[in-house]
Order: sequence, then structure tokens, then C-alpha cells
Amino acid sequence: MLRLSELWIYPIKSVPGIQLQEAKVLERGFEFDRRWMIVDATDTFLSQRTFPELALLDLKITDTTLQISKRSNPEDKIETPLFPALLEEIKVTIWNDQVLAWTVDPAADVWLSEFLNQQVRLVYMGDQAARQIDLKYSEEGENVSFADGYPYLLISEASLADLNERLKEPVSMRRFRPNLIVTGASAFEEDTWDNIQIGDLTFRVVKPCARCVLITVDPQTAEKGAEPLKTLSSYRFENNKVLFGQNLIADHPGILREGDAVITGL
Repeated sequence: MLRLSELWIYPIKSVPGIQLQEAKVLERGFEFDRRWMIVDATDTFLSQRTFPELALLDLKITDTTLQISKRSNPEDKIETPLFPALLEEIKVTIWNDQVLAWTVDPAADVWLSEFLNQQVRLVYMGDQAARQIDLKYSEEGENVSFADGYPYLLISEASLADLNERLKEPVSMRRFRPNLIVTGASAFEEDTWDNIQIGDLTFRVVKPCARCVLITVDPQTAEKGAEPLKTLSSYRFENNKVLFGQNLIADHPGILREGDAVITGL
């Protein structure tokens, strides 16, 4: 039987995630998932692609705050409101999109600027901001957070196991930053799914996830290498893209829980 083995959120884009036992499904993604983002002086997003040291931060959610800490020194941390007051409205650039966002915490801006050795700001996507999902794969008015393109990313444990059998040094699922991890499937079985049910909720499996150099950043050390992108490109290369995982859109809001049954072939 297929089961949902893990759920993950990544509150700040390109910063390590938080594993949950249950998560609230919303249109843009899980609650709190990629609703914050770090931008530079031109209000353009930053990621581990160019700032791998972002992998060395850790996040924790309390009832009222989002805590950001240095993994090397957990006592060196900043707390920012989980439900922030929206301060300055600005337009930020994420890939080819320009999106409304809000500054939320000058103290967090200072802390992150010191960590990255350049002037940055932490911005938040309020529900007022529209960011349309690619209309080739969505309906008009369906929005996504600061994720690269889609609200949810699913990968099966078997697909990672298949990759690791081909690598000299195995890698963890954290390289790939999925929201949903499924156990009980065969390797890359998720490539064949169109519509699925997880627990009581249904999702559309809309397109494979194209991977980039971000997966070459070691999530523990922030060091860059050639793998696993090199090996993936040898057998998961299609239409000039390296594919691993599937992007999903939720049909309705609700709650998912670890251990929920996954039903395919709807």
C-alpha cells in the first residue's frame, strides 16, 4: 500500500525545511511553506544556487514565531512573527515573475545581512499578492507561493533509492526539498500518476520537476559538487531537462497527516 511517509515545509525559500506530522493544505502550498523569501538590494530573490551558505541555517516554528538560527551556533538566532505585520509593500523578482511582497522585520533584515555579508531583506507573501501558476498546467486564478513554480512537490522513497544505487556516495532526500514523500511505490512510479488522493484530499500531478545545481549543494556542509546532478542527467534527461519528482496542485484545502494512504489512478 502507498503511504505518505513524510511531510515538509520550507518557510523561507532556499533555507532548510521543517518536518511535520500534519500540515494544512492551502492553494499556494502548505501553510507557512515558502511564504518568506530573502531578497537583495535590487529586491531579487536569493537562493542556495548562488548562496550555498543558506543551507547552514535552521528554522523552527513556535505558536507565534519563526525562529532562524545558525546550525554552527544555535544560540545565535532571530525570531520573527509567524503572523507578521506587513510593513513596506514592494515588488520582488523571482525568476520571470514580479510579485507584490511586504517587508516584515527590520531586526531579521539586519541578522540575515550580517550572516550573508551583504544587504538583504526578509519579505513575506500576503494573501493579497497574486502569483499565477503557469497556465499550461493550471486554471486561471490558481496561485503559488515563493516556490519555484508549483505549490507541492512529491517524490517517492523508491526513486531516491534508485538514484542512490547509482551513486558512489548516497544523498539524502533533503537535497531535493520535497513537500510530500511517499513509501510503497516503485522507482519513478510517480511519473505515471495524473490524479491522486492522499488521505481525504485530491491532487493533480501536473508536471515533472526539472532539477538544477541546487541539488549539488550538500545540505549539511553547504559544499558544492557534481553529484547527484551528473548521475541524474545520465538517465533522467528529457527535453533538455533533468527530471526528479512531480509537481502537484491541490484541488481543495484540508489536512494531511503522516501515514495517510495514497491512492492513484483516479
